[in-house]
Amino acid sequence: MYSRGTVKGVSGFDAKADAEVLRKAMKGLGTDEESILKILTSRSNAQRQEIALAFKTLFGRDLVADLKSELTGKFENLMVQLMRPSRLYDAHALKHAVKGAGTDEKVLNEILASRTTSEVRKIKEVYQEEYEADLEAHIKSDTSGFYQRMLVVLLQANRDPDGHINEKLVEQDAQELFRAGELKWGTDEEKFITILGTRSVSHLRKVFDKYMTISGFQIEETIDRETSGALEKLLLAIVKCVRSVPAYFAESLYYAMKGAGTDDETLIRIIVSRSEIDLLDIRQAFRKNFAKSLYHAIQKDTSGDYRKGLLLLCGGEDD
Repeated sequence: MYSRGTVKGVSGFDAKADAEVLRKAMKGLGTDEESILKILTSRSNAQRQEIALAFKTLFGRDLVADLKSELTGKFENLMVQLMRPSRLYDAHALKHAVKGAGTDEKVLNEILASRTTSEVRKIKEVYQEEYEADLEAHIKSDTSGFYQRMLVVLLQANRDPDGHINEKLVEQDAQELFRAGELKWGTDEEKFITILGTRSVSHLRKVFDKYMTISGFQIEETIDRETSGALEKLLLAIVKCVRSVPAYFAESLYYAMKGAGTDDETLIRIIVSRSEIDLLDIRQAFRKNFAKSLYHAIQKDTSGDYRKGLLLLCGGEDD
């Protein structure tokens, strides 16, 4: 399905041999981080799952538990995230975003704004299987207001399929958004929620162009002026993903490393979850929009084995 990832898996793969190398790397005194890095960053997620199975069969040990006991800090987190089965990745991230006190809105926005309707449906299924709970119910109990309403619309995964563009509807939607925001005292949030949450991606791109013609503003400027807080951030994430999912992730990575301190959770989540999907496109967008390579930014903002792991997943420099 995807072919723009930086991690492709290795040919001539031997799960048993890899399991033996990993056991040797963690057995006895000291840990051979280099061997762990080399194997886990160059195997596909499916291959990593086979390695974990071989590890259990050969040594009666849990590979993830061993990694956790042998490694520490951000490097440990990166390796553990690489071992999470890809089908569970989003469901697990969403579960943790609504678990306990407070809500990690950044994770909710990032996943639900950027995934396709079929991906959202799959996430809901996996969530139900894994946690015996309804994702929508969990999100509703943790959010409120128009922000909750927008999330629920996205969770329905009822966005129109891409296809024939109805120019009349494009014009109508652009006019309705203009009337709901710039032309109105206050804002008709429901109108933004319905149009941004249900129209097809190609239709919305046309709507944004038409909106600019009608109003003289980019839709992002209007959202910025007319909404605030969690809803504003989510609406902006949706618009950015409609324009370009790789560019949205490139921007998220840029801000995760900008200024003092690094948002390592975001850095790991995006690099790991997109490494077999579109990380090459994200790299391209990063280079174009921020006048430096993603590789260079990671090199500058991280250190040690953690940096080595991220750079290997990043897959190379973009001159």
